Amino acid sequence: MKLVLMGIQGSGKSTQGNLLSERLKIPYLSSGHIFREMAKEKTKWGRYVKETLNAGFLIPDDKAIPIIEEYLTKPEYQNGFILDGFPRTLKQAKKFSQKMDKAVYLKVSDREALWRISYRNDDIREDDTIIAIRKRIELFHKVTEPVLGYYKKIGILTEVNGELHIREVFKRIMDSLGPFIPKTTVKNNGKLKIIALVGMPGAGKTVTADFFRNKHLPVLRFGDETDKVLSELGLPLTEENERKVREKLRNELGMAAYARKIIPRIEKETQKGEKVIVLDGMRSFEEFTFLKKKFSCLKVLHIYARPEMRSKRLSNRKERRLTPGKLAERDVAEIVNLNMGGPIALADFSVENDSTLGDLHDKLEKIYWEMRR
Repeated sequence: MKLVLMGIQGSGKSTQGNLLSERLKIPYLSSGHIFREMAKEKTKWGRYVKETLNAGFLIPDDKAIPIIEEYLTKPEYQNGFILDGFPRTLKQAKKFSQKMDKAVYLKVSDREALWRISYRNDDIREDDTIIAIRKRIELFHKVTEPVLGYYKKIGILTEVNGELHIREVFKRIMDSLGPFIPKTTVKNNGKLKIIALVGMPGAGKTVTADFFRNKHLPVLRFGDETDKVLSELGLPLTEENERKVREKLRNELGMAAYARKIIPRIEKETQKGEKVIVLDGMRSFEEFTFLKKKFSCLKVLHIYARPEMRSKRLSNRKERRLTPGKLAERDVAEIVNLNMGGPIALADFSVENDSTLGDLHDKLEKIYWEMRR
């Protein structure tokens, strides 16, 4: 299925796009994602997009259409996709060569959209000022609303009240897609896939785990075993107490202690029928080799961030803050004492997390669909 989501900023397109992506097993992407990814490619269009965006200009219609069409030729989009933010103009809609199966318009009032954006706590865009938001909403009414009329005329538009509860909005969208769902839903290939997250402190393992958790994948955290022991002993979660528990477990069970402890939890998930499992916080090379022997399907995802960026994050977090000096000590301890360099060096995937949360999510989206194939 090829689906386009339309609506003003704050109408819930990203929320519904991710829900639909999970249910229909097709990627959800925005025009912004496409342009950011294209800008990284050393191609004719890649160079053009990078230079245009760096100069602070918008991509004009005559360039946006071929750029997006070329991007959608990638293998991961051949079974369909959910597109957000394109087409924006009537010209784009008419010239876009991809034949869309359905267009869904999430209708909300300007007032409701402004209220949602003002009070949401997620990764808010830097240009989300009231004036800027109003301008984008006005632009939608002036430039993009004619696209709704075009899609209605050719019989593919469904209008949904976006002010209803999220679940009700999702239900109404799914009801409107009924005839297309059997043809486009992709069946799992039946093979177990396990992806273990590795990275230095502050690199972004937690937000990466949250990304996969929001995709409704089971996320098993190595550190849960430490938390369990501290809870049983009635001790607070502190860096010092956690270190003592980790050392005790490894002295008793060897350097692969946490891998041994997590295996029953992996097996429990597979018994439930889970086909993609995420492991959060693998550290030692011994943990990696132990799990790899048990599960040949194991893949490693390395999250990287520059030391100064990690230091800034860890010194600002609410709990268990680390000073630059303490972080440097922990870095050495993890690399030298835990042999953490092994899993990092042998990682199957690597993402750099020095930019925005949105940029990280764009990179993780690719890996997610690689694991789902």
